[in-house]
Amino acid sequence: MIAIKSFGITGVNGYIVDVEVDIAKGLPGYTLVGLPDNAVKEGKERVKSAILNCDYKFPIGNVIINLAPASAKKEGAIYDLPIAVGILANTRVITKSLKDWAFLGELSLNGELRRVNGVLPALLTAVEHKIKNVIIPTDNYNEAAFVSGINVYTARNLADVVDYFAGDMIDATPLCQVQTANFETLLADAVYPCDMKYVRGQFVAKRALEIAAAGGHNIILIGPPGSGKTMLAKCFQTILPPMTFNESMETTKIHSCAGLLDAEHGIVLTRPFRCPHHTASTVSLAGGGKFARPGEISLAHNGVLFLDEMPEYNRGCLELLRQPLENHSIMISRAAMTVEYPASFVLVASMNPCPCGYYGSRIKRCKCTQSKIQHYLGKISGPLLDRIDLHIEVDQVTYNDLTNDKLAEDSATIRKRVTAARAIQNQRFAETLIHNNATMDAAMVKKYCKLSSEGENILKSAFENLNLSARAYTRILKVARTIADLAGSPEILPEHLTEAISYRSLDRFNRGVNE
Repeated sequence: MIAIKSFGITGVNGYIVDVEVDIAKGLPGYTLVGLPDNAVKEGKERVKSAILNCDYKFPIGNVIINLAPASAKKEGAIYDLPIAVGILANTRVITKSLKDWAFLGELSLNGELRRVNGVLPALLTAVEHKIKNVIIPTDNYNEAAFVSGINVYTARNLADVVDYFAGDMIDATPLCQVQTANFETLLADAVYPCDMKYVRGQFVAKRALEIAAAGGHNIILIGPPGSGKTMLAKCFQTILPPMTFNESMETTKIHSCAGLLDAEHGIVLTRPFRCPHHTASTVSLAGGGKFARPGEISLAHNGVLFLDEMPEYNRGCLELLRQPLENHSIMISRAAMTVEYPASFVLVASMNPCPCGYYGSRIKRCKCTQSKIQHYLGKISGPLLDRIDLHIEVDQVTYNDLTNDKLAEDSATIRKRVTAARAIQNQRFAETLIHNNATMDAAMVKKYCKLSSEGENILKSAFENLNLSARAYTRILKVARTIADLAGSPEILPEHLTEAISYRSLDRFNRGVNE
């Protein structure tokens, strides 16, 4: 019996799988146990054809393969290579010790190694368990270039692997060893799809987006059709602070498991921007499903989740956002498994102020009745709105704004101010796991968001006049703290607090509609 090291994936984390191969005397057979899914089971034919097409003999006898631990579900085609290596080691085609090696990769019928998902979490698991060497497909080279503390080799086909282990290591055909890439160099060359300088007018909205980026605050843009809400949301990604290496690795793990990783770079360099369609299901947003894949809110981890025309989304989809907006993760519980996905994102949403879209507009008159407006706004629950820090009114731009040739402030300039404000927050929360003002807990709010007597009077008046909830009260304080950070002020001044209160448009909308 031969045991080969490989890996499995649960959620976005890896674990060690021992591929045990035994060939018993008797009638020819092939038995695969250890909770394999269909992709693993069908690997039997791929492995057999690959071995034969590489001019090796497939053993005559009862081939028994166990994927341990037997209690964990095994998914995907990554076990093709370790199974083939185990069979060939049993038949003495491979004669060298495989003790310090692990393998993963999908085999084609002619023995070629194909790209697989989940390589990054698998390699991080190998480092954690002190496995010295891992062989992966050549197409996964770039993804492995950011893992240190381990020797990673790539192979084009099964024959390359067998040749390396079949004879003396000195005379063996060398495998390509993955060289560590420089993250900072790649980050400097990152390209963004749009820029704030092309957004005409909308100075209030751009200021609010800068505050949201600086403090990690959730924001909703309310305005008529064609006012530029979607373009503002797309540009929001470009003013967020650059990703750190740890953030990039966290995000890359998720995209690797989902099979969405860019093979050219092998790592996520810019903060994700996810914009699911309003017909998306709860499973596609939250994650899970039959094959336990990350959902849209996890794919937006360390980036932006944009919900365009928020009231058009299914009520169940909107309400499932409440937990990750508070906990920055989501727990998916099913009969066969319980998986936790990371989900720390900035929610950017947009909506019309009424069904026709022109309630409160200074350009076009609204035709909706008060009951229709109230019903439309009621599609978004109060508890969800409370979790959105900034409510911004976006009106249509004027003709002069559109025809003005002067470019506005570009994203790079805004991003510098945002990064400086984040640096203040990182220093403030250096001894904690908190990285921005939006994620402060109650004790931190009390400590870092102290108000003067004048500020207390301003906030008390707003609390009573706008009928704010306790959560909205806390959100205003957090936003005011961020505004103060952008201004470089150690204290929250009355003007910072007044500006934060002004960004609660929906509280005023709801109050006006109800009256």
